[in-house]
Amino acid sequence: MNRRHFLRAAAGAAAGAAAAGPQNQSVDPHSRPLTEGLGPQSTAPPAGHLAPAPSPDAHPNVIWIFGDQFRAQALNYNGDPNSRTPNLDRAAVNGVTFGQHVSGFPLCCPFRGSLLTSRYPHHCVPGHEYPLPEGQKTIADVFNANGYHTAYFGKWHLGGFHERNGRAAFFITDPNRRGDFETWTGYENNNSQWDCWVHGGAGKDAFHYRLPGYETDQLTDLFLHYIDQRIEDQKHAGKPFFAVLSVQPPHDPYVAPQEWMARYNPEKLELRPNVAHSDRVRAQARNELAGYYAMIENLDWNYGRIISALEKGNLLQNTHVFFFADHGDTHGSHGMFRKTNPYNESIRTPMIISGGQPRYNGWKVGDPPVLSNHVDIAPTTLGLCNIAKPDWMEGTDYSHYRIQKPAAGPEPDSTYLENVIPTGHPDSINTPYRGLVTKDGWKYVCFENQAWLMFNLNEDPYEEANLAFNNKYRAERLKLEARLRQWVHDTSDRFSIPQA
Repeated sequence: MNRRHFLRAAAGAAAGAAAAGPQNQSVDPHSRPLTEGLGPQSTAPPAGHLAPAPSPDAHPNVIWIFGDQFRAQALNYNGDPNSRTPNLDRAAVNGVTFGQHVSGFPLCCPFRGSLLTSRYPHHCVPGHEYPLPEGQKTIADVFNANGYHTAYFGKWHLGGFHERNGRAAFFITDPNRRGDFETWTGYENNNSQWDCWVHGGAGKDAFHYRLPGYETDQLTDLFLHYIDQRIEDQKHAGKPFFAVLSVQPPHDPYVAPQEWMARYNPEKLELRPNVAHSDRVRAQARNELAGYYAMIENLDWNYGRIISALEKGNLLQNTHVFFFADHGDTHGSHGMFRKTNPYNESIRTPMIISGGQPRYNGWKVGDPPVLSNHVDIAPTTLGLCNIAKPDWMEGTDYSHYRIQKPAAGPEPDSTYLENVIPTGHPDSINTPYRGLVTKDGWKYVCFENQAWLMFNLNEDPYEEANLAFNNKYRAERLKLEARLRQWVHDTSDRFSIPQA
């Protein structure tokens, strides 16, 4: 039993669920009756009466919290022996985790464009330092139109500023190009966590100042101030809110406050089995991972601060709290570092939806077999608030896995991967690619007219046996190429998939 399954089982026991009956069958956790396995039930009248229960709000609050370069494998809940993430572990047990979630373009700017618009990168933000298209509607527009207060705090990276022209921390995003959030305090980009500058406002109300400490801590302080305002507002029947906290950590440079850094010794870290057996690669991986895990533990602590504030203000029971990341980080797996590549360490990120009233009032828990992508986050968020997905959004609404409701429509049998315009950075993939991951456990990735990677993830979860050039698997490869060709067509992309 891995840690994820152990935590699920422990939570079930704590909730009073009895052991299963003599037939240990696999059961859908979303539909299992609470009395299953309890034996004959009493027919005597109850010794009391049922008090009225609060009704779930049709328009709950929603919070997005996300980091940068936070791979899914780095959660303690997912079995990482080095990681300490108690608050996120709790969220995973009390919420829904999409364990197969991917970042369809594992790079900051394209992910953020797709996150806010539910449009694929080739229709929105196709590469590094490309801006969110002028006039492009975002999820904030939809929430604004439905009576929500909207707010964004932290890293933006959608202004299109080229850092060859200066430091992005001093680039002031046009107030008309901030995604139409009503409250916006952010920065374009920053790679110095103790020298983080934020700006916002417009005209005489414009501001730009340096945060007085470590980025994640300080941005969380700003976010908590906003939450306090919403708590007071909702005491007087104020509007529901949609709020975003976007932080740079655990993006490199891998540093955190001293009390967190002191907890991780590079030589004692356990590397993933697919980290290259090269002294140089393994030494770099260990040194960087020590800071990486310190940043993650600090982010987990700040996540816990937000949950505590929501609990104290009686908002958590009516708030969906998302936690995810823009992409992962390979840290030496396959001999690679950073992102943009299609390996699981780069494309798989956490996707946890917690908060609310777990297991009651139709709020589900579990790890459904969903192949969610970056374009699906916005439609799923709207679905949780009973707001219809606008026609310009391209993703899928998976909110029925979190709350009791019919599915919004058919689900894709696979998810689309792309590298539209390569960055040209060191430790990145310097050639455009397209790919897919299927529900039945295959991954296929190609360059234009050239196969590249093919893995059977069911038997090769660390992606060490590339089958793309093995004719034993030619029939499967042709099926995957045909499905990928369909993805190119269905998303109006332009890319030449290899022909048989």
